[in-house]
Amino acid sequence: MPIFRISAIVNIGISCGRDGVKENVMVSGRGQITLPAKVRRRLGLASGGVLVLEERKGEIILRPAAVMEIETFSDSDIAAWDKEDRLTDPERTAIRKRLGRKR
Repeated sequence: MPIFRISAIVNIGISCGRDGVKENVMVSGRGQITLPAKVRRRLGLASGGVLVLEERKGEIILRPAAVMEIETFSDSDIAAWDKEDRLTDPERTAIRKRLGRKR
């Protein structure tokens, strides 16, 4: 069976305040990209850093994410998120199975 590897060049605009900086990055066959070192340094991204990916009108927007401890949020905030959860029970079960969780 042949193995196909597909790569594409994606132009991602990363905004740093008033100056827009654009870099070309390669998308691997596994869907992975590598952010250029100078961009990571400028944005203060370290290994294991989290980004928010947003798809908007055919564009991909990446922004550094703020990760906060769960204790930061009130019980009512968490209850509201649970209420807004749109996953069906089978979807939730499938995700937990993939993650190796039994709950």
